[in-house]
Amino acid sequence: MTIRRRLLSAAALLPLSLLLGANESPSGSAPAVGSEDAGVVASSPDAGGVAVALSGGEDAGPGAHAGGGGPLEAQAIPGQDGDSEAVAAAAVQGGADGGLATLVTVPGLVPPSPVPSRLTAPPITTLRTMAKSQDLLARAKLQGERLVVKEKNGEEKVLTVDPVLQAQLTKILRDYEVPYGAAVVLEPSTGRVLALAEHSAAQPELRGLPFRAVFPAASIFKIVTGSALLEAGVSPESEECFHGGKRRLTERHLEDSERDGACYSLAMAMGKSANVIFAKLTQKHLTAEVLRHMAARFRFNRAIDFVVPTDVSLAAVPEEGFALANTGAGFGDVYLSPLHGALVASVAANDGMWVNPVLVEPPPQPGVLLPPEEGERVLTSEAAKALTDMLETTVTHGTARGVFRERHFRVDNAVGKTGTLADRNPFRDYSWFVGFAPRDNPRVAVAALVVNDPKWRIRGTWLGREAIRLGLERAPAIVEVTAPASTAGKH
Repeated sequence: MTIRRRLLSAAALLPLSLLLGANESPSGSAPAVGSEDAGVVASSPDAGGVAVALSGGEDAGPGAHAGGGGPLEAQAIPGQDGDSEAVAAAAVQGGADGGLATLVTVPGLVPPSPVPSRLTAPPITTLRTMAKSQDLLARAKLQGERLVVKEKNGEEKVLTVDPVLQAQLTKILRDYEVPYGAAVVLEPSTGRVLALAEHSAAQPELRGLPFRAVFPAASIFKIVTGSALLEAGVSPESEECFHGGKRRLTERHLEDSERDGACYSLAMAMGKSANVIFAKLTQKHLTAEVLRHMAARFRFNRAIDFVVPTDVSLAAVPEEGFALANTGAGFGDVYLSPLHGALVASVAANDGMWVNPVLVEPPPQPGVLLPPEEGERVLTSEAAKALTDMLETTVTHGTARGVFRERHFRVDNAVGKTGTLADRNPFRDYSWFVGFAPRDNPRVAVAALVVNDPKWRIRGTWLGREAIRLGLERAPAIVEVTAPASTAGKH
């Protein structure tokens, strides 16, 4: 076992009191509503310009059907005095029998802290501004065409962020007065972060949104589920038939029925973000263990190695039944930071490899140009290609088609995934887009998040399109990098 694994394993052994705290939530909280492509919130003359719920597509607005699963139950297991903390950690994931050793030794299988309930304790209420000492972008000064941070000891850190792209995306967020919004752009092959734009009209002093995992992952989690289904042998062309499930999911929607009047392939279900298809396929082909492992490989419940402290994106995967299917469809207690969202998209862009993000340029080494370090493999090359095919459907035939074909703003050869979820009281519309472009030889990967009030002006898919479009204008051309023969073996 490596030292890193020992540390991560130790983090999984939580005090029983913390684990039991996962069930605590404020009393009197109203339930939330969630939707992907089920419902649309659009401006209506009948509502005086205020958004009202209608049926329609995801790229138009938030939805209006009930979300899934409540908090997981963590219980002490009697007669396990010596291992009570480890057993409690396993209990959070649905039981202590069988596989306890795996749960506490494989990074990411056990959330490192209690996962809040999306329905009763949405974590966006815990947002606080980041410390100035950690806010490298706020401390950076423009020197020529680069942003540079001068430390007290005289050290200068040159940031990878492109000042022009950063300013362009920040201006969009400010001009449209988004209550909460963030856009991340990076080079998928190197992890170099090109933009970390953010703005909050609701809390103007707020900083650090790209690094906060307080936003429901919604249907972005379908990337994880889809990857698990591919590994389970489900082909992108495999069809599943369904009826209903547009506005809300119930257990009856997961049953094969004579009423099933429409069928989607897995690829089309990804593109149209069909919740019922993903729920049915999760129930038929996946176990909690399989979905947990795939989530961990995509770095859920694991720390991301980055110079700026970044929240762990927490994911609670229920043990079985309707709750598991609901989570596979994107309605579980799963949270994501915008930075992590761009990295999730980068896995497909990088032929299945995870590459850590980079914000500070390494010191130059005269005469030495080394290729970037190879990351950790998340998916096989074949699975990554199949996942890319499915994500392309989002833009060509699915929930992002209209936005990416908008006149004068069209972006070709892009792939991605949309996500939408809404809380009811107070109302919050979370909308996401993560993706990359071009499909072949990707130059930029992005994540865009907008959290709106009932009246809104832009949403995550539109912001994501702009992040890709502007990012491609600023991103450097791809250059094949090889190490000089004299540096061979000197990593």
